Amino acid sequence: MSRFVIGIGEALWDMLPEGKQLGGAPANFAYHASQFGHEAVAVSAIGRDALGDEIIEALEKRRLPFCMDRVDYPTGTVQVTLDDKGVPQYEIKTGVAWDNIPYTQELAHLAAGCKAVCFGSLAQRNDVSRATIGRFLDSVPGDCLKVFDINLRQRFYGKEIVEDSFRRCNILKINDEELVTIARMLELPGLALEEKCRLLMKEYDLRMLILTCGENGSYVFYQGGMSFLETPKVSVADTVGAGDSFTGAFVGSLLKGKSVPEAHETAVKVSAFVCTQSGAMPVVPDSLK
Repeated sequence: MSRFVIGIGEALWDMLPEGKQLGGAPANFAYHASQFGHEAVAVSAIGRDALGDEIIEALEKRRLPFCMDRVDYPTGTVQVTLDDKGVPQYEIKTGVAWDNIPYTQELAHLAAGCKAVCFGSLAQRNDVSRATIGRFLDSVPGDCLKVFDINLRQRFYGKEIVEDSFRRCNILKINDEELVTIARMLELPGLALEEKCRLLMKEYDLRMLILTCGENGSYVFYQGGMSFLETPKVSVADTVGAGDSFTGAFVGSLLKGKSVPEAHETAVKVSAFVCTQSGAMPVVPDSLK
């Protein structure tokens, strides 16, 4: 029986103004899915260095299981600066461990028992990790939720990676700025927001498309309809990891049997809470689950 919820891709240190915080979208996703009672695993690679040791220590402290081989590259870091609204800007280091995730027997075991997996475009910037992610996605059971949280960063994406990932996923998560970029990349006609989303769903045979629009709310398009919710107004500490917490809470709720609108509501509340906390992995109160 499938039981694992997997976040696969980058695991790294976000070097924030106040100090470093454990980060990387897949690890953030796995952490938040685990808070909904699922057996979640963060999959990546780390270096044979002190920063790698500290990632293991941080994950163990959070009781988040992981599959992270030590490789002959430095552990990933991202220099994060925040603007006056708390929105992060990223300088992502290249040639790092998570660019070189090996496909192992342990990973094959996780794929065979996977009920949901989240992956992005960033960890596919290097051929080694891209091949591993593709092989993993090809090995999961047919009913697995495969979430492509597109997560466009700097110059680390291209049309081939994006389209291949669209074809491999069955749920797409994208924000409003990324939708503009993708519409231009794929030469979609000048359609309204909902029409663009429905066109992508039809073109790539998606079960759902999640569109987040920052302060302007969020949408979930699905075969039976559409859910829209306003973004709660909160006192923002920073928005690092807020989108990943949304995805983790949404998938975690779906897997517990909640309807799409119910899962959407939970995701919005959890994401808003994470914005009030420093860093990407705060403990979410039971009242929000």
